[in-house]
Amino acid sequence: MNRKLIRPNFAEIKKKITQEHEAAKKKSHPPSDTFAENYYYLKQMNKKTPMAVAFNDGQVVEGYIEWYDKNCIKLNRDNAPNLLIYKRSIKYLYKQEENREKETEEESKKKKK
Repeated sequence: MNRKLIRPNFAEIKKKITQEHEAAKKKSHPPSDTFAENYYYLKQMNKKTPMAVAFNDGQVVEGYIEWYDKNCIKLNRDNAPNLLIYKRSIKYLYKQEENREKETEEESKKKKK
């Protein structure tokens, strides 16, 4: 009786291992949610920072952010009704203090001229 010795083909195994390593080395896509937006909203909410919200149509409202979720924010305003604003209608947000500082700098430059 002749027995045949079965040996694994190491070349095939080595090729499979290198292919797996190459696939693991490829860069994956960055995460879709970086949580930067969440961090920003929480920071402004905790400090009750006066914010200005500019809409896509150019209208600007001022107040502070009370809460937010995936689609909207709630803006509390003094002497005016509170607003529930959809994020898709917001063009940009900025802190009111920053805007006031820029305005005072521009006014002081105009006075010097």
